[in-house]
Parts: sequence; structure tokens; C-alpha cells
Amino acid sequence: MASCRVPLVLLACGSFNPITNQHMRLFELARDHMHSTGRYQVVGGIVSPVSDGYGKQGLVLAKHRIAMAKLALQSSNWVTVDEWESQQLDWTETVVTMRYHYGRVLKEYECNKEQDSFNRNPTSLSNVSPQLKLLCGADFLDTFKVPGLWQDEHVEEVAGRFGLVCVSRGGLQPEQAVHESDTLSRHGQNIFLVREWVRNETSATEVRRALRRGQSVKYLIPDSVIEYIHQHDLYTEDSERKNEGTVLRPLTKQAKKPVKSLDD
Repeated sequence: MASCRVPLVLLACGSFNPITNQHMRLFELARDHMHSTGRYQVVGGIVSPVSDGYGKQGLVLAKHRIAMAKLALQSSNWVTVDEWESQQLDWTETVVTMRYHYGRVLKEYECNKEQDSFNRNPTSLSNVSPQLKLLCGADFLDTFKVPGLWQDEHVEEVAGRFGLVCVSRGGLQPEQAVHESDTLSRHGQNIFLVREWVRNETSATEVRRALRRGQSVKYLIPDSVIEYIHQHDLYTEDSERKNEGTVLRPLTKQAKKPVKSLDD
């Protein structure tokens, strides 16, 4: 019964530079998979674009990435765009973003419970505390192995306290990434690997490259996003040189703290 299921919110963090159909497809694949477990009821999805402080080459301003994401998700009745992370002056650790959103999810849950709004629905979830899990592509798991990119305790919290829903991409093997990490293996029951049988290799990098070269990106990203890009003259040769030679903020920020590789 749905009433026995755990309410689940899926959170996707990233550049979304720009958001693609593949980004949005991840949410649909993940929701289907989590429902198929019989344990969860996905009640919401959140797209959280990174702040300008991330320092990645070619990263256009957050206000544009937020606007494009909102345009792209106008057709979704359950995935929304949140601006909190993008508005931070400095890059925010993923685990900090997860803590923030989980606090919001819990607060909304308590408010709904007090208002007895769930009780008007025969598939009420009010007696089960909600969960928040990080939604990502298979390549994300490999970032845990990059020296200096993650703190061990953050990986522990993301995998152990929250959990991940990881969708396969291309020839990547997320099972191997889990196997090679003691931390991820220890929390394997909280890591859900989703197989995407309909292959879609669209990447924001390739979309930007096509745009710089004046090539069509129709059917790779929503028409509304294409129109926005042309309207604001985004993803040009000049914009791709932005932050060129800059070290990613996670590496410089984490370097100030004692960090160990996961596989030391």
C-alpha cells in the first residue's frame, strides 16, 4: 500500500550549463525505479544549480542557468528549480546543500501534518518521515575517488545518512565505483543503481560546443531554452573562456582542510 511507503524527494546538484533533456530524464528514470522497489513514493524533485563561485570553465551566470532550468521544467508537475545554492557567494559542499533541503522537506512535512492535509488523502503518507536522496549520473560516483575533492566525512554522510540514486550513463559502471570504495560499499543498501536502457548520451559540454559552432541543438534541449540562449547570446567562444585556467573551487576550498583520498 502507498501509505506504507516512504515519501522521497530527489535532489540533483550540478552546473546545468545548460540544462538538457537528459538532466530531466534522470528524474523520470529514478522515480520509476524507486517506485518499483515497493518501498518509496517519490513526492518531489529538486534541481539545484551550483553558484557562480564554482569556477568551472565556461560556466555562465547562475541567473541564466536558473532561468533556463525553470523554462525547461515548466512541463513537469513534480520537479522544481531551487535558487538557494546558486545564490551563495561561495561554492557550497553538496552535503551542505543536502542538509539545507532536507531541513526544508522536514519542515514542510511537519506543517502538512499539523494541517492534517495528508489525512484527506486515502494514500496518506503522514505517518512516515520523508527522506531526501541525491540523484546523479554514474560519472558522479567516480568523483568520490578524486583526491582533495571530497572530505571522507562528507562522503559518509551523503551515502549513509541520505543515500544516492545513480542512473547509468554510457559505458560507465557504477557498480565498480561502489565496489572500489569502502565507504560506498558499507552503505550499499542506501545506493540505488538505475539502468537506463534507452541510451541518451546528451551532455551539456557537447551542447555548448554545438552552440559555439552555430550548429543545431534542437531535440537535445527544450525549444524554450534554445530561444533563451539565443536571446541572451549565451555559449559563445568568449563565454567558454570564462574561468579559463581557474582551479575548481572545491579543490581550493577543501585544500584548506585535512583531506584524505577515499582509497589511501
